[in-house]
Amino acid sequence: MAVIDFHTHILPGIDDGSRSVEESMEMLIESARQGVDVMLATSHFYPGRDRVERFLERRRGAYNKLQAAMKKSRRKLPQIKLGAEVAFFEGISRAGALRDLTIEGTDLLLLEMPFGKWTTADLEEIEEIVDQGDVRIVLAHLERFLQVPANKKRIYELMELPLFVQVNAGSLLDWKTRSKTIKLLDRKGIGLLGSDCHGIRHRVPNLK
Repeated sequence: MAVIDFHTHILPGIDDGSRSVEESMEMLIESARQGVDVMLATSHFYPGRDRVERFLERRRGAYNKLQAAMKKSRRKLPQIKLGAEVAFFEGISRAGALRDLTIEGTDLLLLEMPFGKWTTADLEEIEEIVDQGDVRIVLAHLERFLQVPANKKRIYELMELPLFVQVNAGSLLDWKTRSKTIKLLDRKGIGLLGSDCHGIRHRVPNLK
């Protein structure tokens, strides 16, 4: 069975993740050492700052640069699948290009909720996307939103919907967050694991 890192910022120079091809290669080598077979390149997509077409063009350019370096390496490196970490925005349920931002070869959309108090309208938008059936939602690092006490009830409401939950490995490694994260996973029954790695010295690959 393949080991998949479901949330990474491995592509160079496209967001606040890897700053260079060299750093991306170091991240790949370290992930391979930890037994990772596939890394999903989920670069940040912020609708208010970027257009989908422009994002896809920049993502492809970063991917091509990294692929060229990977082909020169004699090491066995993880395979990269393209995707995006899409920031929630008002009106997202009416956006027409969500399918273009799904994980390569799937209908899965990695969605990052707002880092503030969620509203009923926010949850209704998520439910509308689920009902439309065009994409399947994966909620990015859901455990991080437990830090906003007002969101706890909202989180449990979201988890009643037919969607997936992704948690960061770091939350299971830290004793301060481990218990809450495990309870979250127990409640949903299944979870997807990601390193959410951003570099080789800060927020590093940590699936092992």
